[in-house]
Order: sequence, then structure tokens, then C-alpha cells
Amino acid sequence: PRAGMSRREQSLPLRGSSAALYNNLSVLPLPRGPGAHFSVVHGPTVTVLSATGAGPGCAQRQLRAGEGGTAVSAPIVTQAAWCVLPARALLVLTSQKGVQMYESDGSSMVYWHALDTTEHPPAHAVFARGVAVAGECFVCVGTSSGSVLVFDIPPRGTNVTVSEVLEQHGDAITDIAPELGQAPDGAGDVVTADDAGTLCVWSSGEEFTLLNRIPAFGWPCSSVKLWNGVIAAGYGSGQIRLYEAATGALRAQVSAHARWIYALDLAPGTGKLLSGAEDSFVHVWKLSRNPDTDDVEMEHCHAECVTDTQICGARFCDPEGSSFAVTGYDLSEIFRYSQV
Repeated sequence: PRAGMSRREQSLPLRGSSAALYNNLSVLPLPRGPGAHFSVVHGPTVTVLSATGAGPGCAQRQLRAGEGGTAVSAPIVTQAAWCVLPARALLVLTSQKGVQMYESDGSSMVYWHALDTTEHPPAHAVFARGVAVAGECFVCVGTSSGSVLVFDIPPRGTNVTVSEVLEQHGDAITDIAPELGQAPDGAGDVVTADDAGTLCVWSSGEEFTLLNRIPAFGWPCSSVKLWNGVIAAGYGSGQIRLYEAATGALRAQVSAHARWIYALDLAPGTGKLLSGAEDSFVHVWKLSRNPDTDDVEMEHCHAECVTDTQICGARFCDPEGSSFAVTGYDLSEIFRYSQV
């Protein structure tokens, strides 16, 4: 495989470090000019960094889980992710207590949804995890019981409502992904993944429709992406599998990493796929469809080793995938790379 080149940029210092959670990095590119917002989770805290341009300076804000932070022991945050809807962008936090939605810069809380902890057996952990935009006005959030909460987000203001709850998974949700390209007819536009490795493909709308279920094969699916009707799923086995969203057919499988995959990302402009794992490697791949055969193809473009680091977050910093950022367990900085 031809190896691309990448250059390490100035890293961004974190107050604290990164927890070993799936998909523990979210990036919101700034609409004008270079730079981005980055969010990383550690314990009950989410650190939001705003890095503008190429300078070393960056502003940091810290958010805590729990309704207004009144609890004596703050709940552990499980994920933080930006949701960019046509009318607004929100920063969504999931935790052991519920779901918090903030304005995109973290300045004010828009909405708080408490998880119902009474109906679970005491030995079971209760948490929310897995966050994605769906359609024009929905944000989907997964829970430890396997249900997916669909929130209807108004164009402005705080009148967020739960429009429905999707009950198809029997295990804790790990990740949710929206269609990042153009969905072929009948392919659906949202995919949900769980701890057993089951995937469900949905068509969003006033009511969500289950199109198909892709059965588990013995490993959790930690991270999932959807692009032009192709599902890219990363597993605890280190494998990446590509499925056809419309039919659930397996189109390719690659032994991408030697250990557990923690994060996938996809650059919608180019079809580049980023994978990061416990084996300290980040790989860049290129997804494409052969115009003659309609086969889904996956080409290896680049490997980057972050020495002695269990990678827990990896995200492209722009829609073309020309730069990416990486977090690692116990790492007190975000590493940034640009591909040349």
C-alpha cells in the first residue's frame, strides 16, 4: 500500500487527561478560517478547547455532568459530541445520570434529560452513550438498556422534546452514526451499534423505521460510520467491517488493528476513514465504490504510531480529512497531524 505522509503539528495541552472511553474526542471545525473546537472527557468533566489558527494559544472551558452540578458526587461522563443541525449546533454530554445539551461553545445549558434509574436492577450500570444527528431536527442518544432516545430539537430556544424511543437493541448502545454522504434509495440514514456487536439501520423522519438488523458475531462494535450507503464498523477484535446499509450484506473485512478499536471517523468530502486503537496505531483508509462493479473498496493510505499510547479518540479536523487529531488514555494533550 502506498503510504501517505503526515506532519505532527503543535499539540494542544489538556487540563487533566483523556479517559479510556470509546470515541473520546469530538471536533467542531470553525465555520470561518482555520481552527476548531475540541472536546475530551475525563471522569465527571468535559474539557472544551478552542484552537484558532496555527498559534499555540487555546481557550479551555470545563463542563461537569449532572443537572447544574448540584450533586455531591458528580456522575461520570461517558461521551461528549457536537451535533450540527441545519439551524444550530449543540454540544451533547452523556453520563450516568442523563443527557445534557449545551450551546456549541459550552456557555449555557439548553436542556437536561434525566435517565430513569428506577426500572433497572441495582447491579446494572445505567448510562447514556452514543450521540448523533438524524435528519433535519433530531438528535439520537443511546442508553445502557439498549434503547435509543430521539430528541426533537427546535431551531432555537430550549423546548427540546423526546419524540420517540427506539427499542430494538438488547445491549447497551455504543455508537450512533448519521449518513455523511448521499444515501442510495432504501439505504436508510442512521445506524446504531451495541455492546454485543449488533447493528440496526434506520430511516429517520417523523417516525423512525427499522430497515434491517445486522447480527452480532461475537465482538462489541465500539464505533460506526455511514457514508454513501456503506456502513464502516470497528470492533473489539481489531477488525473493520464494511456493510451495505440497504441490505446488511458484508462487503469487506480488514484486520485493521492488533487490539481493540476505540474510534472511527469519516471525512465526507473524500471518503477517508480514520481508525484508532489500543495498539497505539492510527490508520487512514480510503473508501470507494467501483463504478463498474458497485463493489465497496477499502485502500490503506497511512499509518501513524503514537508510541506507548492506548488511543481512545481519533477525529478528522476538516471535511476533506487533510488533518486529524488523536487522544490517548492518560495523555494530557491532543496530538494533531496534517497530511501532506
